[in-house]
Amino acid sequence: MYRPLANIWKFNFNSLKRCYQSSKALPDLTKDRYAVKRGDYATIDDNDIKHFESIVSSSRCITDTSDIEPYNVDFLGAVRGYSQVLLKPKTTEEVSAILKYCNSRKLAVASQGGNTGLVGGSVPVFDEVILSMQLMNKIEHVDETAGILVCQSGCILEKLEEHVSNCGLSMPIDLGAKGTCHIGGNVSTNAGGLRLIRYGNLHGNVLGVEAVKADGTILDLMSNFKKDNTGYHLKHLFIGSEGTLGVITKLAIACPTASKAVNVAFLGLESYDALLKTFLAAKRDLGEILSACELIDKLSLEAVLQQYKLNSPLSEYPFYLLLETSGSNMEHDEEKISHFLESAMERGDILDGTVTNETSKVARIWQLRETISTALVKEGYVFKYDVSLPLSHFYDIVPVMRERVGDLAYRVCGYGHVGDSNLHLNVSCAEFNQEIYKRVEPFVYEYTSKLRGSVSAEHGIGFLKTNYLKYSKQPEALNLMKEMKAVMDPNGILNPYKVLPRQN
Repeated sequence: MYRPLANIWKFNFNSLKRCYQSSKALPDLTKDRYAVKRGDYATIDDNDIKHFESIVSSSRCITDTSDIEPYNVDFLGAVRGYSQVLLKPKTTEEVSAILKYCNSRKLAVASQGGNTGLVGGSVPVFDEVILSMQLMNKIEHVDETAGILVCQSGCILEKLEEHVSNCGLSMPIDLGAKGTCHIGGNVSTNAGGLRLIRYGNLHGNVLGVEAVKADGTILDLMSNFKKDNTGYHLKHLFIGSEGTLGVITKLAIACPTASKAVNVAFLGLESYDALLKTFLAAKRDLGEILSACELIDKLSLEAVLQQYKLNSPLSEYPFYLLLETSGSNMEHDEEKISHFLESAMERGDILDGTVTNETSKVARIWQLRETISTALVKEGYVFKYDVSLPLSHFYDIVPVMRERVGDLAYRVCGYGHVGDSNLHLNVSCAEFNQEIYKRVEPFVYEYTSKLRGSVSAEHGIGFLKTNYLKYSKQPEALNLMKEMKAVMDPNGILNPYKVLPRQN
């Protein structure tokens, strides 16, 4: 029966921050686990260290192995490099000087934000210089009238959300990793997030960027206008290119007005077919106020409840749907969502549900969705796949994968943004397992390609998907990407071994 939220559980939002646990054994070196051959790059020597110290000072040129180790390992524990130097610039000019020198010496560089990526794109593969953007965290300006934020790329997403909310605005992107991820990393990977159905992707919300090319050239592509039809839109070269064409140092982003009325419904459903019918009804009945639509399956929710000792507001169902509405008139929005839920329950599509507009309760329901990724990581090793699939076959791959891996995995689950056809498929085991790896790859990408889906919906290509890009890009498109890389970074120093297919 449809009813209000009955119980409230306690949870610390800090658990959403980067949760790779130091107690876990370090993963194999990437070069060993994935048999990668090092490119023809120079190696760091004492003269290089002295030069870097002259640019960023000795305190921001880190060479201690134990201090660098967390930056060498990715969030999932899937890849690990062995960089010997970590640089922390504070200004665009310092980034420019670093890249100019690295390019002249042919030293490879791995640029890094909050290191929350899931495809191995932000850590070294070998001994690349790590360029951490975490000290480039200045918020330069917020134009409340135009709704525009200008900031450096190292700003943490959650801090930006807090800042613009004081101006009556909100960020057009929201992620479970918002307490750690950097806005520059979000833009570099064209991250999607939880409310893409309402605000669209970052290609449409980023108005301008400042970026540094491999040779140190600073490109001022900043703009404060949505309408700026002046030739090639060069900013788009850097949005989604994952640091392979240049390093984003500053950006301007359009921020929508903050909603005055937010409602969240958490619904229990018997089948994916019922969930799909409910989603279609939500689009029709809720229309302009629908801001998020998230699918959670039984095993995904189970991981959250077990790992974080939470209680679900609903009893056990095969599927759950989290719906959010955002508007300016609470009475109007409550009337619309009540009508939608009553109609769906009369049809038998929804078996149980809870709805709330109380801030604390809204946050607690969202925790059930936002902490799935970290809950799965806490259980062991996770093979994570981020794909776009037609809604008619959106969930089919989950039971197919369960049968394919059998008892080798102890959890195969799916969750994600049904509102924009983005499924997160997860295969969990105690530790990295070569047999599972062989069973799921390239099968998952071949399966996706046959349905004309995308092998990467929002996480990017990084290192882990380079050899699978061919399933979503034709040879002509791949060749053009290679040509662009050669023009922008002729020495190939920027984030090598990432995005473009490897030549082994």
